Amino acid sequence: MSVMAVRTAISHSRVNLGNMRQQLLDDARMRVLWVALIFALIASAALVRIAYLGLSDQVVRTTSLEEALLPPRGELTDRNGTPLARAFPAYALWYNPKAMGDPDNPLVKSPREVALKLKDIFPSINVESTIDKLAAGRPSYLQRRVLPEDANKVMALGELALELPRETDRHYPQGSMGAHILGYVDREGQGKIGMEQVLDKRLMDPVMRGEPVALSIDLRAQGALEDELRRGMLATNAMGAAGIVLDVDTGEVMALASLPEFDPNKVNAEDLLQSEAMRERGETPRSFNRVTNQVYELGSTFKPLTVAAAIDAGVVRDFGRRYDASPVEVGRFSIKDSHFIGHHLNVAETLIHSSNTTTARIADELGAEKLRRSMMDLGMNERPYIELPARGHPIWPGEKWPRLRNMTVGYGHGIAVTPLHLASAYAAMVNGGVWRPATLHKLEAGEAPKGRRVFKASTSSRMRQLLRMIAIYGTGKNADAPGFRVGGKTGSAEKPGSGGYRKTSLVSTFAAAFPMDKPRYVVIAMLDEPKGTTASSYQRTAAWNAAPIVGNLIPRIGPVLGVRPDSTRDIDISDLKPLIGG
Repeated sequence: MSVMAVRTAISHSRVNLGNMRQQLLDDARMRVLWVALIFALIASAALVRIAYLGLSDQVVRTTSLEEALLPPRGELTDRNGTPLARAFPAYALWYNPKAMGDPDNPLVKSPREVALKLKDIFPSINVESTIDKLAAGRPSYLQRRVLPEDANKVMALGELALELPRETDRHYPQGSMGAHILGYVDREGQGKIGMEQVLDKRLMDPVMRGEPVALSIDLRAQGALEDELRRGMLATNAMGAAGIVLDVDTGEVMALASLPEFDPNKVNAEDLLQSEAMRERGETPRSFNRVTNQVYELGSTFKPLTVAAAIDAGVVRDFGRRYDASPVEVGRFSIKDSHFIGHHLNVAETLIHSSNTTTARIADELGAEKLRRSMMDLGMNERPYIELPARGHPIWPGEKWPRLRNMTVGYGHGIAVTPLHLASAYAAMVNGGVWRPATLHKLEAGEAPKGRRVFKASTSSRMRQLLRMIAIYGTGKNADAPGFRVGGKTGSAEKPGSGGYRKTSLVSTFAAAFPMDKPRYVVIAMLDEPKGTTASSYQRTAAWNAAPIVGNLIPRIGPVLGVRPDSTRDIDISDLKPLIGG
């Protein structure tokens, strides 16, 4: 090969090598560009996701470890931090007939032998019911809330079909106390009836459930209220009782009780079925809240509200004026007093002696529209204002009140409301005239709602005097706790029936406030169908059964709620006292 040919071949080889090198460099650059582009896309997607999360409400604020350390459901406490409801891990006894692989023979021993062994471990277990469950061969719970030591005993029985799964349980450390406030959690983990239902989402929120929710109630006042109501109910053989303690300036519920009560630790499907059966029979289930869901004609406790409306409207100006106390005839109806009080009564005597006739005449002078408007301002025509889901609708007389209806509403008949309605109305009557909704949430300083003005401050001041006089001189004497300056009004109303009012069935109520020189709390105590017993001097009226409950309760709750007895102080009634011959 000539030298020229060699040089030409070498030149071509160099060109080829150059082209290959350039091709490799171009490929490398493309790969780098693709990698960079992919990273850019990933980074862009990440930035978009971060921006989206930052602008949305779906930010993940807790790590999986933090969430694992949180309770499965938030805790409820009273206003002082005392636990009312909390979640904790527990065992359950579960029957799994397929555990041994032979559904025809799921147990080593007979169902009866196993049931008797379980009875030794769990004394409360129903042997016959357990035998039926074991014999049926269907998976089912045999026991909830099994302690670790009892779980070990079950394991020692050697029955593979008896399983002990770990579950989260809801525990109410105070037992039945405050049951109608709290409600309960069902087997699916959902809150029912009370604040468990109201706060269900809040208590299950993974972001917030680590922070306990403080309710407005004071457990010490709650315990005292339930105790005194139970004493009064048992002493008079009443079918039920209800009570509430309400802060007059904020609307906070310090205690609320409905009896008979239930234990939220022991609510199960059988209890719910029993409640439904009781409703069908016209009976009141234990889970039914008489304070917020049952409406009653609350009788003479309405008389001070009528007088307050009349004072506010200028219908009552002269407290020395005497009203005719003879029976009021309206068409074929006659309004009478339960006994002869006097031929003529002034306003103070009307309330002290609880006269239907003179109250009816005051309501008549006030007029139906003004009394109706006043009752609406007090919320008597709407469901009670509180967070609980069960709130009874009042039996409201309608838009136009005939003359007779206006008179009867004046002394608490022909209108039916809940005890909570009455408590909120009395709070407005004594706190300076401002109505506020009741709440079960603890309020911090300055959080109380503004409310709406119902009565003038001067009217409220006068009503505090009159209520105090009832407790000193009238039907409320048995509620007058020394040093606490109690004021209030009795109410004994016959319950309506199929043929009219039932003379032997009463709702006895005492509505009170204390201390009357500077009211802090309203207290309502109500007994449903009390009987005349030795404890009530064989009387069925509120003066002898509901009033003593309040008289015993206030000295117990006053000091824990910041009101100490002081016998050196009282509200000045010197301008009204001469009107009653005092």
